Amino acid sequence: MSSQAVPATRPLGVGILGAGPVTQAIHLPALARLQDVLEVRHIMDVDAGVASSVAARVGGKSGTSMDALLNDPGVDIVAICSPHQFHADQVIAACRAGKKAVLCEKPFAMNAEEATRISAVSTETGVPIVVGAMHTFDPGWLAAEQNWGDLPERVHTVRSSIVLPPNARFEDFATEIITRPTAGKPDYSDIEVIKSALQGGIMGLAIHDLPLVRRFTPDFADIEVLNVFHVRPFGYAISLRTPTRVIELRAVMNSTWKPEWTFEAIGDDAALQIDFTPSYVQAGSAAATISRGNGSETSIFGPYGHNGYEGEWRVLAELAMGTRPAPSAQTLIDDLTFALAVADATVARAAAGHEGAAEKAGVSA
Repeated sequence: MSSQAVPATRPLGVGILGAGPVTQAIHLPALARLQDVLEVRHIMDVDAGVASSVAARVGGKSGTSMDALLNDPGVDIVAICSPHQFHADQVIAACRAGKKAVLCEKPFAMNAEEATRISAVSTETGVPIVVGAMHTFDPGWLAAEQNWGDLPERVHTVRSSIVLPPNARFEDFATEIITRPTAGKPDYSDIEVIKSALQGGIMGLAIHDLPLVRRFTPDFADIEVLNVFHVRPFGYAISLRTPTRVIELRAVMNSTWKPEWTFEAIGDDAALQIDFTPSYVQAGSAAATISRGNGSETSIFGPYGHNGYEGEWRVLAELAMGTRPAPSAQTLIDDLTFALAVADATVARAAAGHEGAAEKAGVSA
């Protein structure tokens, strides 16, 4: 069944699968700013108490059943905020339930096979899917995209640099978190722990910027990891290259204050720098600076009044109402393929470096 446009006589109903910190501290505040067009009607979580408490904040239904939420006629848009391993099956179920649009937190699939299944079902049902890589919906990024001209063809270096305090600090700024997952103390002498941390860093943090990186990397399918450093307690420093681009991915989450999140694309005589705001505090959009002529010409775009999370909800409302064309499923697949390639190559490079260091230590001994 194809999705149908929803009359704009009532707010669109939103159902959310998963009521953890992202739902509580990011999505609910963003939706509160859009309550004239979007209304949270149903919250599902495997923890009935969490579902009930979060739903009470918005006056919606609650429960522990995905099927009950998908069968709720008051739900037009489904947001999937559950653990990664459930994303593909839940996206497919939401499409088959005839919903008007689906938002899936990143990554929307764990591998290429799942992504292909999702694409096929989206095409079959006509239900548009949006993946929650919020920076692609930020007004600062969109303004830069409209004004950078031929810069993507002229870039030689791309950087993503992230310095943030732990999520919990921002979550507490945004709302009163009901529950938060507990974390043990990792054993960094174990290469498997480091590999898992790097994989999680790329698929959980870098993935927000990887669609932006790919926009400036036409030969993204041919990528090589040059160096990998695991940054403690959480972070990474990764150097990559393609035949025509150098890519630097750097991040650290620690007790440092002042948060910074910067994306750069640099050419010989032109460059783009985008400074993103912390997502949790609803601090408006990024500001983009385009420089030409070795800095003699500078244009600044933003900041604007909302960030990428609110931007993605605005897009979802337009998709559900039929006033915006559906995004390309191939773009979603290419973004995921690129992220998985970066993650796999990074983990392999880290493992090879660890083995080399161990062999050297053995020889020295």
